[in-house]
Parts: sequence; C-alpha cells; structure tokens
Amino acid sequence: MSKEDFKAFARLHPELAENVINDNISWQKLYELYNIYGENSSVWNKYFVKKDSFAVNDIVNTLKKIDLNNVQSNIESMQKAIGLLQEIGIGKGAKIDTPYEARPMYKYFED
Repeated sequence: MSKEDFKAFARLHPELAENVINDNISWQKLYELYNIYGENSSVWNKYFVKKDSFAVNDIVNTLKKIDLNNVQSNIESMQKAIGLLQEIGIGKGAKIDTPYEARPMYKYFED
C-alpha cells in the first residue's frame, strides 16, 4: 500500500488527525498500522469515534432528567412577572410622560 493510498484513507477519516493532534498516536504509527492491517481492519475502531450516536444518547439522557412540573411552574412565574410589569406600565405600549415639550435643537440657540 502506498503513501498516496494512506493519505486518501486519512482524508476520509478526519478522526485520525484529531488523534494525532491530541498526541494519542503519530502519523508514522498510523501509517504502519495501515500498511500492516489495511483499511478494513478492526484495529481502526478505537480511532474512529461515532459522534452521532454519542450525541443522540446525550440528548436523550438530558431530556429524561428534565422535570416538567418544574418547567411549568417556572413558566407560570414568568407569566405572572410579565403581567405585573405590564400592569405598572413597563413593557409594550407604555407611554412616558415628559414634564416639558421636546423642542428641536436649533431652537435652543436662536435666542
């Protein structure tokens, strides 16, 4: 197997570069494994990480830990707080009364 074949193999599997960057293995050692075992060997399993299944498992485990009663009570508390702010005039449609009439800037310098 040639170096060009190994380079093509490495391009298809960016996980190999991550292992080299993290000092888990060197390119030389990877090339030797490629030369001895080829592309379809189980020796590559420890260098190829299946990120998709790992991420899905993390999401499922996180969703299992969510307490829906707690989420509901927090939403209700936020709704009450927003309602209170709207009652006292803060929020959408609030009007601010100014004690004086706003005038254009040039009127201050005319006198």
